[in-house]
Amino acid sequence: MRLLHPGRKAVARAMTVILGISVVTIVATRPAHAAEIPTGARSLQSVNIADSYLRHADYLGGIAAVSASSSAQAKSDATVTVTPGLAGGAGCVSFQAANGMWLRHRDYRIRLEANAGTGTFLADATFCVRDGSVSGSVRLESANYPGRFLRHRNRELWLDPPTTNPSTFAADSSFRVTTPWVAGSRSPVIKGLYADPNIAHLNGRYYLYPTTDGHNGWSGSRFTAFSSTDLVNWTHHGTILDLGPQISWADDRAWAPTIAYRNNRYYFYFSAATHIGVATSSSPAGPFTDPLGRPLVPAGFRSGQMIDPHVFTDTDGQSYLYWGNGSAYAVRLNADMVSFDPGQVRTFSLPNYREAAFVFRRDNRYYLTYSVDDTRSENYHVEYATGTSPFGPWTHRGTILSKNLNLGIKGPGHQSVVQALGSDTWYIAYHRFAIPAGNGTNREITIDQLRFNVDGTIQPVIPTR
Repeated sequence: MRLLHPGRKAVARAMTVILGISVVTIVATRPAHAAEIPTGARSLQSVNIADSYLRHADYLGGIAAVSASSSAQAKSDATVTVTPGLAGGAGCVSFQAANGMWLRHRDYRIRLEANAGTGTFLADATFCVRDGSVSGSVRLESANYPGRFLRHRNRELWLDPPTTNPSTFAADSSFRVTTPWVAGSRSPVIKGLYADPNIAHLNGRYYLYPTTDGHNGWSGSRFTAFSSTDLVNWTHHGTILDLGPQISWADDRAWAPTIAYRNNRYYFYFSAATHIGVATSSSPAGPFTDPLGRPLVPAGFRSGQMIDPHVFTDTDGQSYLYWGNGSAYAVRLNADMVSFDPGQVRTFSLPNYREAAFVFRRDNRYYLTYSVDDTRSENYHVEYATGTSPFGPWTHRGTILSKNLNLGIKGPGHQSVVQALGSDTWYIAYHRFAIPAGNGTNREITIDQLRFNVDGTIQPVIPTR
């Protein structure tokens, strides 16, 4: 379905959220819909009040006339960034304003509020896309109050059932999705709240596996995946592993995954309730299943937290598992990729090490990158060391990525690195506090180029806004 507005160009379909057979765990028998809203910067136009758009004012949602001659503020207020739904669910989305706040319903009124990180807030800020009353339009159904839709009433936005003003309800709750009044930025590359990105090149595509962020205490329970051919336009593959129903030994704190490939299988390593687990699939987009029924690395196995796994596979085919918060550990994985010899675990002493060890090889040099400080601190940053083998010994080389307050960039870290196929071009993916209103639990992902000096040392990363 094309989403058009007369006189304005069609919305690009770089990455879309498409409604499937059901809204997961919300309405199990709802029929399929064709409606969709592409993620990224968008504007929503009323279908029955001419030239009026969804817009916030004084932290309340409404509709108002917007035109080319409107003020910059009015255009900004009529532009939202569409993201995958904060509460999850196939075909569900959330809307973020330029000030970093989110549209949510409270007492059935649509408001603009900062993400509180609670389950209630995340659900209140999630709307599932339905077909609108006219061709090319959409309606937005509450994820946690099925049967209630976002609609305008006396130019105010409410969450109403169809029995409210039934003669006009269908049109009052329908909107055309248009190109935004204010263009969106290139960064972040994934729209929404995500962190701890693991980037990899698999099957001719780049894949990103992040932590789903925005939850109080980093208490999320689902992993998702995104893929791209150009590092710009990303496809959302939805939930690839859900701890609650799929993992018997943990149901929260789904953090910092990583991916590996061997034996015609994909191996997805993840943190869950401060254990490390592994799940497998025949596809990099999942779904993944747990072959062990227990953690690969249980909490308490060594000192510090057993989190932040990373797998590096060397040119000889041997794979190594790295992990740890507070202390850095590594071990050779067995050929089955789901076991190792506990007696062979190595501990590394790295200056300032906190977490997020990530190893890659360039020519005959091994690079161990890691994050320093607390992810809740704006001073969170990335340092690295080099060595002559996957186990080192490691020579500390200093900082390569840190905050830039002139650009509003705080807390950049939890990095991963990927090489463009067939070239010496490298990229670093990392998270930062969401701009402008983020913090250590409201983070976003971006990608920048990783450059090297002639002697093989890494140049400081120039972060982009």
